[in-house]
Formats: sequence, structure tokens, C-alpha cells
Amino acid sequence: MLKTAVLLILGTWTTMASAMDFIHPGGLNSAAELDFVKGRIKAGAQPWKTEFDQLRASGYATRCAHGLRTINSVDKDADVSRDDAIAAYAQSLLWYFTDDDVYARRSISILNSWSDLQGFTAGSDQDRLQAGWIGSVFASAAEIMRGHPDWSARNVESFQTMVRRAFYPQLRTASTWNGNVDLTQINALMAIAVFNEDKDEFRMALDRLKIRNRAYFYLRSDGPRPAPIAGDWDDPQAFWSNPKRWVDGLTQETCRDNGHHSQFGLGSALHAAEIAWHQGIDVYGENQERYTAAMELMADQLFSGSMHGVSNDDTPTADRYDAWEVGYNHYHNRKGISLPNTEKLIEEQIRAKAPRAVCNLVFDMLTHSGLPEVPNKAVNPSGGSGGF
Repeated sequence: MLKTAVLLILGTWTTMASAMDFIHPGGLNSAAELDFVKGRIKAGAQPWKTEFDQLRASGYATRCAHGLRTINSVDKDADVSRDDAIAAYAQSLLWYFTDDDVYARRSISILNSWSDLQGFTAGSDQDRLQAGWIGSVFASAAEIMRGHPDWSARNVESFQTMVRRAFYPQLRTASTWNGNVDLTQINALMAIAVFNEDKDEFRMALDRLKIRNRAYFYLRSDGPRPAPIAGDWDDPQAFWSNPKRWVDGLTQETCRDNGHHSQFGLGSALHAAEIAWHQGIDVYGENQERYTAAMELMADQLFSGSMHGVSNDDTPTADRYDAWEVGYNHYHNRKGISLPNTEKLIEEQIRAKAPRAVCNLVFDMLTHSGLPEVPNKAVNPSGGSGGF
């Protein structure tokens, strides 16, 4: 396993080599975490066994390849690419947890079928959003399968070339839409950069995440309003859909639709932080107050059925998404922080009601529920780009 070699010398982060050494698997999932879940499944422990059985019985477990040369993100291509990405990831997990090479070969076949993808053709920011959704999931599958003997070095290289050609142009420039789109792009860019061992793209994504975190998750210590950034109309009050009260944990989209899109923004930010954690960068630490305030406020709103006076419409969204396990696992299970609202929402609503695969929020209950403390290689508590 490759390791990140970074030292703190006289208060300055330096690298021991000119290039970063990426840890694999080290995207959304680490080897130690996957091994833990594998053991829990074999032991018949909950919730892992039920989640695994549901995945194995799903259509994603048997789906075959449907690779395209182009993706029009506003027609059926979007569904085909989304479902293939989810299937490739589902089958990579099933292979890891069962050692059944039927799943491995099928996942690899799906990944190979998309190596001829040339680009996205809708010509709008929907392409950037679609690239974020499927890019993060394809990369998660590829990161698990990269060491399998049936995925040849030539085919791995072809897939890496494809994501540089088709995905980088859509992910490098932040969408002009709401912040959840940029966070989805960042999530995908980081996941792909790990698979490609691309330190420049990884650093770019980290830099964007640092900016977007303050522009999406509000703390009163930031000031009476968030500082304007590019794309927010130079009017945070309007861009944040006119909050009635500015409180800790408010997100840029809280008042847009009372928690629907905010779950996607939160989930993508937490995925990005998890990828960084596996590569030795503690984004979680720098954003502990910001992320946990957002989780606890939103969870309380969703569970209580009230927006608590921050929005003109006081009724929260009825939608629930698998956006919570990654952050709850880090802050509660790894760090011992009490998050009562988040815990209650997860146990009583998310696990009972949330779909397991929507856009880039895919199977987190299976992969990130109740993970034990597994030390990462994090040596940079600032959450900055460290030795990259």
C-alpha cells in the first residue's frame, strides 16, 4: 500500500518527494473499512447484513454494460450512464464482500464499456452536474477494482484517459447553479484524481472545497451574511433564498426547498472530506463546527417537521436521502462527538425510508455505518492542501 509522506517541519508542510504517493484503495472507501464491513456481513451483524442482502437482490447486482460514446445529460443517456455507474460500484462491492469473481468481471466489463466515452453534449450546466453524479460513482468502483487481475493495466489506463478526456472539462469549472452542484463536482474530481493519481486535480478540488464550504454552510462567526463569491449574484440574501434568520448550520439551499437539495450538498461535502481523510488531509477537522452544525440543524428540521423559523415555508421536505452516514460515522464513531439529532434521524427515518442509490449518494449505509476508529495517515490538521 502506498503511503503519503508528509512532515511538519518548522511549521511548514513539505513533501519528502516531488510527487504525492496516493493511498489505494483510498477514495470513498479504505481497505480497512471494507474489510470491517466484510467481516460484519459474514457474521450476520446488522445493519450490514440487511443492507448487503438488499444490494445483492437489486437489479444493480446483475446489470450489464451499456457504454456510450457521448452523454446527452437531458435525455435517456443520463439514466443509462447513472445506472451503469451505480451497477459498476454495486458489483465492485459485491465482489469485495463475497470474493465472487462473477461480480468482478461484470464490474470491470461496465467500466471498460465506458472507456470510449468522448464527452457530454447537452451544452449546459446539466452536463457538469451529470459528470459529478456519475464521475464520483464510476471512480469509486474503479478504485476498488484497480487491483483485480482481470482488469489489465492497458484497460485501467484507457479508463484513466477517458475520465481525463470526458470528465475533467466538466468538473474543472464550478457550475453557476446552486452550491450542491459545485460540491458534487468537487466530490467527483477528488474521487477521480485519486484513481488517476493526479495531484494537481486533487489540489484544485481541495482549494475549491475550502471556498465552497464557507459559501454553503453558514456560521454566525462568519459575520451577519456569508461573503459573496463568484456565481452568487453578489447578493447572498437572495442567493440563499431569503432566510428569515441566519443561524449556525444554515445552508445555501436550506430555504430554497427546505432540505431537499441541502441533503445533496451535505452528502457531497462529506464524501469529499472522507476522500481527503483517506489521503491524509483532515478537511473534517477544519470544518467540524460548520459540518456538525449543518447536520444537527437539518436533522432537527426534518425530524421535527418544522424549519424553526428560518424559512417562509415552515414545512421541511418529505424527501430523505442517504447523505448522513459518512459524516455521522466520522464525527460520532471516530471522534466521539454527540450528534443526537443526526443519530435519531438516521436510526428512525434514514435507514427506514431513504433510497439506497440516488445520484452520487450510493450505498453509504452499507459501507459507512458503525465503522470503528481506523487511524488515517492524516498529518495536516489544517485541512489545507498540505504537501500536495
